[in-house]
Amino acid sequence: MPFPLELAVDPTTLAILALVAFIAGFIDAIAGGGGLLTIPALLTAGLPPHLVLGTNKLSATFGAAVASYTFYRRKLFDPAQWRNALIGTAIGAFLGAAIAQWLPAEWLNQMLPAVVFACGLYLLFGRTPDAPLNPDAPIPRVRQWPQSLSLGFYDGVAGPGTGAFWTVSSLLLYPLDLVRASGVARSMNFVSNACALSIFIISGQVAWLLGICMGLALMAGAFLGARTAIKGGSKFIRPVFILVVLALTARLAWQHWLG
Repeated sequence: MPFPLELAVDPTTLAILALVAFIAGFIDAIAGGGGLLTIPALLTAGLPPHLVLGTNKLSATFGAAVASYTFYRRKLFDPAQWRNALIGTAIGAFLGAAIAQWLPAEWLNQMLPAVVFACGLYLLFGRTPDAPLNPDAPIPRVRQWPQSLSLGFYDGVAGPGTGAFWTVSSLLLYPLDLVRASGVARSMNFVSNACALSIFIISGQVAWLLGICMGLALMAGAFLGARTAIKGGSKFIRPVFILVVLALTARLAWQHWLG
């Protein structure tokens, strides 16, 4: 059932949610993981789980749009090189969101903390390039299909950590530095969020008032975060990314293993 627009929202609660969204947008534009903040905040506001997912997609789409456009305008993401990934992400997100209400997620919830933690260990101990590689180096297109379909599907079903997964997998699969990998992650996040959002809108699972207010705050945070990430480069993104991944791991482990 759609969240009633006439429902009274305490101004203090709305202000807190907007502040959380701003911080989440800033973090998400740099390293991903903004949902780690916004989803629990929406649950605290009293929304049921499916409505939380839909409302979070609405606000996240605002922030992802600003962050992805910032990377694109700085020529750190070329859509022509990532056409297969854009299509695959859209298809995966549509499918994931469409079956989100029926897919048994227990096994995924148990595995997720370990997978996210592995991503953090890779970036913590693995060697990632600090300086931009050749921006004209060809990007393998065949590899984009399994990567985009699986991550788009995951973002449609749940979403926490999707940006981190995109960043790490792009570093592993393509000749990218951390800044350009972040540009790919932000752009694909926008596509999957927008596609999944359309399914939640059709299902009536969006709280528009909260989603728009948080979305505007996310836009401001994402704008600042993307510019900070581009200016600071890999030396800035790396520690923020690792902290986000470790925090996400701890939260997921507590929720699904110990909760």
